[in-house]
Amino acid sequence: MNLPTSNQPWRIVALYRFFTIADPQQLRLDLLARCEQQAIKGTLIMANEGINGTVAGRDDAIEALVAHLMSLDGFDGAEIKYSTAVEMPFRRMKIRIKPEIVTMGVTDLDPVAEAGTYLGPEDWNTLIADPQTIVVDTRNEYETAVGTFQNALDPHTRTFREFPDWVKQNRDRLEGRKVAMFCTGGIRCEKATAYVKSQGIDNVFHLKGGILQYLEDMPEEKSLWNGECFVFDERVTVAHGLVEGDARLCRACRHPLTPAECTSPDYVEGISCPHCVDLRSDADRARYAQRQEQVELALARGEDHPIGRKQ
Repeated sequence: MNLPTSNQPWRIVALYRFFTIADPQQLRLDLLARCEQQAIKGTLIMANEGINGTVAGRDDAIEALVAHLMSLDGFDGAEIKYSTAVEMPFRRMKIRIKPEIVTMGVTDLDPVAEAGTYLGPEDWNTLIADPQTIVVDTRNEYETAVGTFQNALDPHTRTFREFPDWVKQNRDRLEGRKVAMFCTGGIRCEKATAYVKSQGIDNVFHLKGGILQYLEDMPEEKSLWNGECFVFDERVTVAHGLVEGDARLCRACRHPLTPAECTSPDYVEGISCPHCVDLRSDADRARYAQRQEQVELALARGEDHPIGRKQ
C-alpha cells in the first residue's frame, strides 16, 4: 500500500469499519503493541461492532499499521482518509474498548445493512442544492460552530446520544422530504441514517467519507461548505485540501474558537473564552491561570507541555 506523498513529516490516518470483532481485548493488545513499537500515537475505539479512530506516525509506520488492519477478516472496505501535519498531533496512544465505536445508545441497528444511500461530493452538491432536500448536520454543536454546509439544520446536540430524541421531536420536518445527513468522517452517519430509516423515513442519503473526504476532493470554488471542520486532535480544524485551519481550542472548556472569537475580551489564553466565561468560577479560573503559567514556562524553556501545542 502506497501512501500519498508529502513533505510534512507526520502522516495522519482517520479510519473506521463496522465489522464483527469476536475478541476486542485480544485485538487491542495486539494493536497497542504494534503502535507503541512504531511510535504511533492517537486514539482507537474498539467494540464487537468494529473499529473507529485517528492515529499519526511516520509514513512507514502508518503504512504497516493500515496493511495489518486490512488483513483482518471483515476490515476490507473500511473508510480510510489520510492527511499530514508538521507536528505530531497526539500526545499518546490510547485504545479503548467500548460498547459502541460511536455512541448513540441504540443497540439494535445494523449500520452496514440499514444505512442510507451513499453520495459522492458532486452528487451531494446536487442533492443539498435542491430546495426539497432537508440537510442535517449530525455532529455536536461545538463542532458545527466552526463550519457546516450551507442551509444545514443544526440539531444543537451536546452528544450523539441526544440525536435519536432530536429525530423523534422533528419527525414532521423530515417526513416526505429527501434527507441529506453528514458528519466528520462518515461513521456517525452510518448510524444516524440507519436510525432515521428505522423510524420509517426512507428517502435518506449521506455523504460518503464525510466532510473530510469532501474537503479533500471538492475544489474550493465549487464547494458548498462554509468555514472549517473540527477534528479531534491538536490541529483543531482543517480547511479545504485538509490543510490545518485557523481555529484554536479553549483549554478551559475545549470549545473550538474562530479567529474572531480569539479577539473577544472574554478570551484569555488557557483561562476563558466567550463560550465558558460565565460557566466557570473564580476558583476555576485561578486554577487554569496556574496551569497556563506552567505551560508558558515550559515553552520558554523549549520543552513540551501537557495540554496541547496550538495555543
